[in-house]
Amino acid sequence: MDKKIVFFDIDGTLVDEKTHDIPESTRKAIRELRANGHLAFINTGRPLSEISELHKSIEFDGFILGCGTHIDYNGEALLYKSLGKKLTKQITDDIILHKIDGVLEGRYGVYFDNLENIKSKEVHYAIKVHKHEGIYKGLTWYEDNIDADKLVIFINEESDFEGFHNKYKDTFEFIHRNDNFYELVPLGYSKASGIEFIINYLGIPFENTYAIGDSTNDLSMLKYVKHSIAMGNSTPALFDLVEYITTDIDKDGIFNALKHYKLI
Repeated sequence: MDKKIVFFDIDGTLVDEKTHDIPESTRKAIRELRANGHLAFINTGRPLSEISELHKSIEFDGFILGCGTHIDYNGEALLYKSLGKKLTKQITDDIILHKIDGVLEGRYGVYFDNLENIKSKEVHYAIKVHKHEGIYKGLTWYEDNIDADKLVIFINEESDFEGFHNKYKDTFEFIHRNDNFYELVPLGYSKASGIEFIINYLGIPFENTYAIGDSTNDLSMLKYVKHSIAMGNSTPALFDLVEYITTDIDKDGIFNALKHYKLI
């Protein structure tokens, strides 16, 4: 059989961000995909610590996490890139210095500043979502053993973003998610680099690669694979860059995409 491999983003692709649940049609589609002998991988900006019981309620063959900084296959970690304690401490000091809100993300936890110091409503909302998903541990930047692989930052009118960016532009790719929100990933790592690693490891031909996403941090994987698919509810910037646009997540988007490509 000609085995195909499909990479799925989580937020806005697998999980409806309005209901915080996975549509039943999505569950059915991924079960059928794997039953047909194909491989299903999550490919997300989330670190391992942000993979909740909800995400694990569907069986996947593997995970590309933290925008390519952590790769798991059949429960085995094949790759992990940590920022290291020294760089992590330097980053938290500079986030404070440049008056930026930041969240450090790693395999063992997600680390926030003390709540009274957080200005961004987006960070407070992220904490609320983490509590809802059962993954909030109350960890802060001031823990002794922070193990992070990437971070996100939120800027405001007081932030010195230019100064922070100039200091770290040769260390991280700054992925602009929206007006005041950036995702920072170590240079050389991305959702695309994760795909390249795993298809080489598994011997899957490039022609048999598919990716489904909805936001700007999915661009690297959508540009890399042979068959790129945008959810109907995607950031509009994706629509001209993909091979196929499926329906919205709440209108059976995943199911319809896999059906379109005759994978189910």
